[in-house]
Amino acid sequence: MFDKLNSRPADSLLALIKAFQADDRPGKIDLGVGVYRDTMGRTPVMRAVKAAEQFLLETQDSKKYLGPEGDLQFVRLLQPIIFGKSPKFTQRLVGIQTPGGSGALRLGAELIQADPSAKVLLGTPSWPNHAPIFSSARLPVKEYAFVDLMSQQVKFESVVDALSSAREGDVVLLHGCCHNPTGIDFTMEQWRRITELLVTHRLVPFIDLAYQGLGDGLEQDAAPTRMILDVVDEALIAYSCDKNFGLYRERVGALYVMTRNVDDIGKVESNMAALARVNWSMPPDHGAAIVRTILESEEMSAMWRAELEEMCLRVNGNRAALAAASPDLAFISRQRGLFSNLSMSRETAVALRMSHGIYMADSGRVNLAGMQPADADAIVAALRAEGCLKSPTVA
Repeated sequence: MFDKLNSRPADSLLALIKAFQADDRPGKIDLGVGVYRDTMGRTPVMRAVKAAEQFLLETQDSKKYLGPEGDLQFVRLLQPIIFGKSPKFTQRLVGIQTPGGSGALRLGAELIQADPSAKVLLGTPSWPNHAPIFSSARLPVKEYAFVDLMSQQVKFESVVDALSSAREGDVVLLHGCCHNPTGIDFTMEQWRRITELLVTHRLVPFIDLAYQGLGDGLEQDAAPTRMILDVVDEALIAYSCDKNFGLYRERVGALYVMTRNVDDIGKVESNMAALARVNWSMPPDHGAAIVRTILESEEMSAMWRAELEEMCLRVNGNRAALAAASPDLAFISRQRGLFSNLSMSRETAVALRMSHGIYMADSGRVNLAGMQPADADAIVAALRAEGCLKSPTVA
Protein backbone atom coordinates (compact mmCIF):
# COMPACT_ATOMS: atom_id res chain seq x y z
CA MET A 1 0.00 0.00 0.00
CA PHE A 2 2.45 2.63 1.17
CA ASP A 3 4.91 2.02 -1.64
CA LYS A 4 2.30 3.65 -3.89
CA LEU A 5 2.60 7.01 -2.09
CA ASN A 6 4.37 9.86 -3.83
CA SER A 7 6.81 12.05 -1.92
CA ARG A 8 5.59 15.52 -1.02
CA PRO A 9 7.79 18.63 -0.83
CA ALA A 10 8.96 19.58 2.65
CA ASP A 11 7.25 22.51 4.35
CA SER A 12 9.46 25.50 3.55
CA LEU A 13 8.56 27.31 6.80
CA LEU A 14 9.60 24.30 8.88
CA ALA A 15 12.91 24.29 7.04
CA LEU A 16 13.18 28.03 7.72
CA ILE A 17 12.68 27.47 11.47
CA LYS A 18 15.43 24.85 11.57
CA ALA A 19 17.82 27.02 9.56
CA PHE A 20 17.24 30.01 11.84
CA GLN A 21 17.81 27.91 14.96
CA ALA A 22 21.05 26.53 13.53
CA ASP A 23 22.36 30.01 12.63
CA ASP A 24 24.77 31.21 15.35
CA ARG A 25 25.20 34.77 14.05
CA PRO A 26 24.26 37.24 16.82
CA GLY A 27 22.52 39.72 14.48
CA LYS A 28 20.15 37.26 12.79
CA ILE A 29 16.52 38.41 12.40
CA ASP A 30 13.53 36.09 12.08
CA LEU A 31 10.83 37.53 9.80
CA GLY A 32 9.59 34.12 8.72
CA VAL A 33 7.14 32.20 10.89
CA GLY A 34 3.82 34.00 11.32
CA VAL A 35 3.57 34.46 15.08
CA TYR A 36 3.50 37.58 17.23
CA ARG A 37 6.69 38.42 19.13
CA ASP A 38 7.13 40.95 21.92
CA THR A 39 10.01 43.38 22.53
CA MET A 40 12.09 40.48 23.90
CA GLY A 41 11.51 38.38 20.79
CA ARG A 42 9.21 35.97 22.65
CA THR A 43 5.73 34.74 21.79
CA PRO A 44 4.32 35.09 25.31
CA VAL A 45 1.27 33.60 26.94
CA MET A 46 -1.08 36.53 27.45
CA ARG A 47 -1.78 37.57 31.04
CA ALA A 48 -5.53 37.12 30.51
CA VAL A 49 -4.89 33.59 29.26
CA LYS A 50 -2.80 32.79 32.33
CA ALA A 51 -5.59 34.09 34.57
CA ALA A 52 -8.18 31.99 32.72
CA GLU A 53 -6.02 28.87 32.93
CA GLN A 54 -5.58 29.38 36.67
CA PHE A 55 -9.35 29.72 37.05
CA LEU A 56 -9.93 26.55 35.03
CA LEU A 57 -7.30 24.67 37.04
CA GLU A 58 -9.17 25.50 40.22
CA THR A 59 -12.76 25.04 39.02
CA GLN A 60 -12.90 22.62 36.08
CA ASP A 61 -14.31 19.35 37.38
CA SER A 62 -14.44 17.15 34.27
CA LYS A 63 -12.74 16.42 30.96
CA LYS A 64 -15.73 14.66 29.42
CA TYR A 65 -16.68 15.13 25.77
CA LEU A 66 -18.69 18.18 24.84
CA GLY A 67 -19.89 16.78 21.50
CA PRO A 68 -19.00 17.53 17.86
CA GLU A 69 -20.28 21.12 18.26
CA GLY A 70 -17.71 21.85 20.95
CA ASP A 71 -18.15 24.64 23.48
CA LEU A 72 -21.24 26.46 22.24
CA GLN A 73 -20.97 29.12 24.95
CA PHE A 74 -17.54 29.97 23.49
CA VAL A 75 -19.19 30.23 20.06
CA ARG A 76 -21.96 32.50 21.40
CA LEU A 77 -19.63 34.80 23.35
CA LEU A 78 -17.52 35.46 20.26
CA GLN A 79 -20.55 36.62 18.25
CA PRO A 80 -20.81 40.21 19.54
CA ILE A 81 -17.06 40.67 19.06
CA ILE A 82 -17.25 39.54 15.45
CA PHE A 83 -20.72 40.66 14.39
CA GLY A 84 -21.58 43.50 16.78
CA LYS A 85 -24.05 43.65 19.64
CA SER A 86 -27.35 43.49 17.76
CA PRO A 87 -26.91 42.32 14.17
CA LYS A 88 -30.16 41.98 12.27
CA PHE A 89 -29.11 38.57 10.91
CA THR A 90 -28.72 36.86 14.32
CA GLN A 91 -31.75 34.62 13.74
CA ARG A 92 -30.15 33.28 10.56
CA LEU A 93 -26.73 32.59 12.12
CA VAL A 94 -25.40 29.28 13.44
CA GLY A 95 -21.92 28.47 14.69
CA ILE A 96 -19.74 25.55 15.73
CA GLN A 97 -16.33 25.26 17.39
CA THR A 98 -13.50 24.07 15.13
CA PRO A 99 -9.81 23.16 15.46
CA GLY A 100 -8.47 26.58 14.51
CA GLY A 101 -9.34 28.68 11.50
CA SER A 102 -8.06 25.88 9.25
CA GLY A 103 -10.68 23.52 10.66
CA ALA A 104 -13.34 26.16 10.03
CA LEU A 105 -12.21 26.56 6.42
CA ARG A 106 -12.24 22.81 5.84
CA LEU A 107 -15.67 22.37 7.41
CA GLY A 108 -17.03 25.27 5.36
CA ALA A 109 -15.54 23.73 2.20
CA GLU A 110 -17.43 20.51 2.84
CA LEU A 111 -20.67 22.42 3.36
CA ILE A 112 -20.16 24.13 0.01
CA GLN A 113 -20.21 20.69 -1.64
CA ALA A 114 -24.01 20.80 -1.24
CA ASP A 115 -23.95 22.79 -4.51
CA PRO A 116 -22.01 20.55 -6.94
CA SER A 117 -21.71 23.37 -9.48
CA ALA A 118 -20.21 25.92 -7.07
CA LYS A 119 -16.62 27.03 -7.48
CA VAL A 120 -14.43 29.05 -5.12
CA LEU A 121 -12.99 32.37 -6.29
CA LEU A 122 -9.59 33.03 -4.72
CA GLY A 123 -7.54 36.20 -5.10
CA THR A 124 -3.80 35.67 -5.35
CA PRO A 125 -1.46 35.83 -3.62
CA SER A 126 -3.29 34.33 -0.67
CA TRP A 127 -2.46 32.23 2.37
CA PRO A 128 -0.72 29.16 0.87
CA ASN A 129 -3.12 26.73 2.55
CA HIS A 130 -6.32 28.26 1.13
CA ALA A 131 -6.23 26.59 -2.29
CA PRO A 132 -5.15 23.16 -0.95
CA ILE A 133 -7.97 23.14 1.63
CA PHE A 134 -10.63 23.78 -1.02
CA SER A 135 -9.02 21.47 -3.56
CA SER A 136 -8.79 18.64 -1.02
CA ALA A 137 -12.55 19.03 -0.53
CA ARG A 138 -12.85 18.53 -4.32
CA LEU A 139 -14.04 22.06 -4.95
CA PRO A 140 -12.93 23.78 -8.17
CA VAL A 141 -10.83 26.86 -7.37
CA LYS A 142 -10.69 29.79 -9.77
CA GLU A 143 -7.80 32.11 -9.03
CA TYR A 144 -7.59 35.76 -10.05
CA ALA A 145 -4.95 38.43 -9.48
CA PHE A 146 -5.59 40.36 -6.26
CA VAL A 147 -2.40 42.37 -5.75
CA ASP A 148 0.51 43.58 -7.86
CA LEU A 149 3.52 43.11 -5.57
CA MET A 150 5.71 45.39 -7.67
CA SER A 151 3.44 48.37 -7.04
CA GLN A 152 2.00 47.04 -3.75
CA GLN A 153 -1.47 47.94 -5.00
CA VAL A 154 -4.74 46.05 -5.22
CA LYS A 155 -5.57 45.09 -8.81
CA PHE A 156 -9.14 46.13 -8.24
CA GLU A 157 -10.24 45.84 -11.87
CA SER A 158 -9.19 42.19 -11.73
CA VAL A 159 -11.25 41.72 -8.55
CA VAL A 160 -14.31 43.35 -10.12
CA ASP A 161 -13.96 41.31 -13.31
CA ALA A 162 -13.69 38.04 -11.37
CA LEU A 163 -16.79 38.72 -9.29
CA SER A 164 -18.77 40.09 -12.24
CA SER A 165 -18.13 36.95 -14.32
CA ALA A 166 -18.95 34.48 -11.53
CA ARG A 167 -22.17 32.47 -11.61
CA GLU A 168 -24.90 32.67 -9.00
CA GLY A 169 -23.99 30.53 -5.99
CA ASP A 170 -20.23 30.71 -6.47
CA VAL A 171 -18.20 31.30 -3.32
CA VAL A 172 -15.79 34.21 -2.89
CA LEU A 173 -12.98 33.78 -0.35
CA LEU A 174 -12.29 37.13 1.33
CA HIS A 175 -9.74 38.08 3.99
CA GLY A 176 -11.77 40.03 6.56
CA CYS A 177 -8.76 42.11 7.64
CA CYS A 178 -4.95 41.97 7.86
CA HIS A 179 -4.49 40.15 4.55
CA ASN A 180 -2.10 37.21 4.69
CA PRO A 181 0.45 37.39 3.08
CA THR A 182 0.37 40.96 1.76
CA GLY A 183 -1.04 43.12 4.56
CA ILE A 184 -3.00 44.93 1.83
CA ASP A 185 -6.68 45.31 2.69
CA PHE A 186 -9.43 46.79 0.54
CA THR A 187 -10.43 50.37 1.27
CA MET A 188 -13.95 50.81 2.64
CA GLU A 189 -14.97 52.19 -0.76
CA GLN A 190 -13.65 49.03 -2.41
CA TRP A 191 -15.42 46.89 0.20
CA ARG A 192 -18.69 48.66 -0.66
CA ARG A 193 -18.19 47.88 -4.34
CA ILE A 194 -17.43 44.24 -3.54
CA THR A 195 -20.56 44.08 -1.39
CA GLU A 196 -22.63 45.41 -4.30
CA LEU A 197 -21.20 42.72 -6.60
CA LEU A 198 -21.91 39.97 -4.07
CA VAL A 199 -25.54 41.07 -3.85
CA THR A 200 -26.03 41.71 -7.57
CA HIS A 201 -24.59 38.37 -8.68
CA ARG A 202 -25.90 36.43 -5.66
CA LEU A 203 -22.46 35.20 -4.68
CA VAL A 204 -21.64 33.64 -1.31
CA PRO A 205 -18.86 35.32 0.69
CA PHE A 206 -16.58 33.05 2.70
CA ILE A 207 -14.78 35.44 5.05
CA ASP A 208 -11.55 34.30 6.67
CA LEU A 209 -11.21 36.43 9.82
CA ALA A 210 -7.98 35.28 11.44
CA TYR A 211 -6.41 38.50 12.76
CA GLN A 212 -9.21 40.61 14.22
CA GLY A 213 -7.75 43.23 16.55
CA LEU A 214 -4.25 43.17 15.08
CA GLY A 215 -4.92 45.68 12.29
CA ASP A 216 -6.70 48.82 13.50
CA GLY A 217 -8.59 47.39 16.48
CA LEU A 218 -11.42 44.93 17.13
CA GLU A 219 -14.26 47.15 15.91
CA GLN A 220 -12.47 48.59 12.89
CA ASP A 221 -11.21 45.18 11.75
CA ALA A 222 -14.74 43.75 11.87
CA ALA A 223 -16.35 46.60 9.89
CA PRO A 224 -16.08 45.04 6.38
CA THR A 225 -17.47 41.69 7.59
CA ARG A 226 -20.43 43.38 9.28
CA MET A 227 -21.15 45.52 6.23
CA ILE A 228 -21.27 42.46 3.96
CA LEU A 229 -23.40 40.37 6.31
CA ASP A 230 -25.93 43.18 6.64
CA VAL A 231 -26.98 42.76 3.00
CA VAL A 232 -26.12 39.30 1.62
CA ASP A 233 -28.44 36.30 1.87
CA GLU A 234 -25.86 33.65 2.75
CA ALA A 235 -22.31 33.66 4.07
CA LEU A 236 -19.63 31.61 5.82
CA ILE A 237 -17.18 33.04 8.35
CA ALA A 238 -14.06 31.15 9.45
CA TYR A 239 -12.76 32.63 12.70
CA SER A 240 -9.49 32.04 14.52
CA CYS A 241 -8.53 32.90 18.10
CA ASP A 242 -5.00 31.61 17.59
CA LYS A 243 -3.51 35.04 16.96
CA ASN A 244 -5.61 37.55 18.90
CA PHE A 245 -5.58 35.36 22.03
CA GLY A 246 -2.06 34.00 21.41
CA LEU A 247 -3.39 30.42 21.49
CA TYR A 248 -1.52 29.11 18.44
CA ARG A 249 -0.90 25.55 19.57
CA GLU A 250 -4.34 25.18 21.19
CA ARG A 251 -6.09 25.41 17.77
CA VAL A 252 -9.06 27.59 18.67
CA GLY A 253 -11.56 28.53 15.98
CA ALA A 254 -15.18 28.62 14.92
CA LEU A 255 -17.23 28.40 11.75
CA TYR A 256 -20.34 30.56 11.44
CA VAL A 257 -22.90 30.15 8.68
CA MET A 258 -25.56 32.70 7.82
CA THR A 259 -28.52 31.18 5.99
CA ARG A 260 -31.00 32.72 3.60
CA ASN A 261 -33.99 31.55 5.67
CA VAL A 262 -34.44 30.88 9.36
CA ASP A 263 -36.01 27.54 8.37
CA ASP A 264 -32.64 26.36 7.03
CA ILE A 265 -30.83 26.71 10.36
CA GLY A 266 -31.67 23.19 11.52
CA LYS A 267 -30.39 21.59 8.32
CA VAL A 268 -27.16 23.56 8.39
CA GLU A 269 -26.60 22.83 12.07
CA SER A 270 -27.10 19.07 11.65
CA ASN A 271 -24.76 18.95 8.66
CA MET A 272 -22.07 20.93 10.48
CA ALA A 273 -22.21 18.52 13.42
CA ALA A 274 -22.18 15.43 11.17
CA LEU A 275 -19.23 16.70 9.13
CA ALA A 276 -17.33 17.69 12.27
CA ARG A 277 -17.93 14.20 13.67
CA VAL A 278 -16.26 12.45 10.74
CA ASN A 279 -13.43 15.00 10.45
CA TRP A 280 -12.24 15.35 14.05
CA SER A 281 -15.01 13.76 16.14
CA MET A 282 -14.75 16.30 19.00
CA PRO A 283 -12.75 19.56 18.90
CA PRO A 284 -10.03 20.18 21.51
CA ASP A 285 -11.55 21.93 24.51
CA HIS A 286 -8.80 23.69 26.43
CA GLY A 287 -8.30 26.70 24.17
CA ALA A 288 -12.00 27.34 23.72
CA ALA A 289 -12.51 27.04 27.49
CA ILE A 290 -9.82 29.70 27.98
CA VAL A 291 -11.50 32.11 25.57
CA ARG A 292 -14.92 31.43 27.09
CA THR A 293 -13.57 32.04 30.60
CA ILE A 294 -12.00 35.32 29.52
CA LEU A 295 -15.15 36.55 27.81
CA GLU A 296 -17.35 35.57 30.76
CA SER A 297 -15.27 37.77 33.07
CA GLU A 298 -15.34 41.58 32.82
CA GLU A 299 -11.93 41.77 34.47
CA MET A 300 -10.28 39.20 32.21
CA SER A 301 -11.97 40.64 29.11
CA ALA A 302 -10.63 44.11 29.91
CA MET A 303 -7.16 42.64 30.46
CA TRP A 304 -7.31 40.79 27.13
CA ARG A 305 -8.50 43.85 25.21
CA ALA A 306 -5.70 45.96 26.69
CA GLU A 307 -3.08 43.33 25.82
CA LEU A 308 -4.43 42.97 22.29
CA GLU A 309 -4.25 46.74 21.82
CA GLU A 310 -0.62 46.67 23.00
CA MET A 311 0.13 43.96 20.43
CA CYS A 312 -1.58 45.92 17.66
CA LEU A 313 0.32 49.10 18.52
CA ARG A 314 3.60 47.21 18.57
CA VAL A 315 3.07 45.65 15.13
CA ASN A 316 2.07 49.00 13.64
CA GLY A 317 5.07 50.61 15.37
CA ASN A 318 7.36 48.09 13.68
CA ARG A 319 5.72 48.94 10.38
CA ALA A 320 6.33 52.65 10.95
CA ALA A 321 9.99 52.06 11.86
CA LEU A 322 10.71 50.02 8.74
CA ALA A 323 8.82 52.43 6.48
CA ALA A 324 10.77 55.36 7.94
CA ALA A 325 14.10 53.64 7.24
CA SER A 326 13.60 53.73 3.44
CA PRO A 327 11.23 55.62 1.12
CA ASP A 328 10.97 52.42 -0.92
CA LEU A 329 9.24 50.76 2.04
CA ALA A 330 6.77 53.56 2.78
CA PHE A 331 3.90 51.29 1.72
CA ILE A 332 4.52 49.04 4.73
CA SER A 333 3.16 51.67 7.12
CA ARG A 334 -0.14 51.72 5.20
CA GLN A 335 -0.60 47.96 5.41
CA ARG A 336 -2.00 46.07 8.38
CA GLY A 337 -1.57 42.81 10.27
CA LEU A 338 1.51 40.71 10.83
CA PHE A 339 2.60 40.46 7.20
CA SER A 340 3.79 42.31 4.14
CA ASN A 341 4.94 40.63 0.94
CA LEU A 342 7.98 42.13 -0.78
CA SER A 343 8.49 41.61 -4.49
CA MET A 344 11.55 39.37 -4.80
CA SER A 345 12.73 36.06 -6.20
CA ARG A 346 13.36 32.94 -4.16
CA GLU A 347 17.06 33.39 -4.90
CA THR A 348 16.99 36.83 -3.28
CA ALA A 349 15.25 35.48 -0.19
CA VAL A 350 17.95 32.78 0.08
CA ALA A 351 20.69 35.40 -0.32
CA LEU A 352 19.18 37.48 2.47
CA ARG A 353 19.38 34.45 4.75
CA MET A 354 22.82 33.26 3.74
CA SER A 355 24.62 36.60 3.46
CA HIS A 356 22.78 38.77 5.98
CA GLY A 357 21.00 36.53 8.48
CA ILE A 358 17.60 37.99 7.50
CA TYR A 359 15.10 35.11 7.47
CA MET A 360 11.86 35.39 5.53
CA ALA A 361 9.68 33.12 3.41
CA ASP A 362 10.93 32.33 -0.09
CA SER A 363 7.91 34.22 -1.45
CA GLY A 364 9.15 37.47 0.11
CA ARG A 365 6.55 37.44 2.88
CA VAL A 366 7.86 39.15 6.00
CA ASN A 367 6.43 38.89 9.50
CA LEU A 368 6.60 42.44 10.84
CA ALA A 369 5.90 41.19 14.37
CA GLY A 370 9.19 39.26 14.24
CA MET A 371 11.39 42.38 14.19
CA GLN A 372 12.29 45.11 16.64
CA PRO A 373 12.27 48.80 15.60
CA ALA A 374 16.05 48.79 16.08
CA ASP A 375 16.33 46.11 13.36
CA ALA A 376 14.99 48.45 10.67
CA ASP A 377 18.36 49.76 9.50
CA ALA A 378 19.89 46.27 9.24
CA ILE A 379 16.90 45.01 7.26
CA VAL A 380 17.06 47.98 4.89
CA ALA A 381 20.82 47.57 4.43
CA ALA A 382 20.38 43.90 3.55
CA LEU A 383 17.54 44.62 1.12
CA ARG A 384 19.61 47.34 -0.53
CA ALA A 385 22.66 45.09 -0.82
CA GLU A 386 20.55 42.51 -2.67
CA GLY A 387 19.11 45.09 -5.06
CA CYS A 388 15.60 45.19 -3.57
CA LEU A 389 15.65 48.94 -2.87
CA LYS A 390 16.50 51.85 -5.12
CA SER A 391 16.36 54.98 -2.96
CA PRO A 392 19.40 56.14 -0.96
CA THR A 393 19.59 55.55 2.78
CA VAL A 394 17.53 57.92 4.93
CA ALA A 395 19.84 60.02 7.12
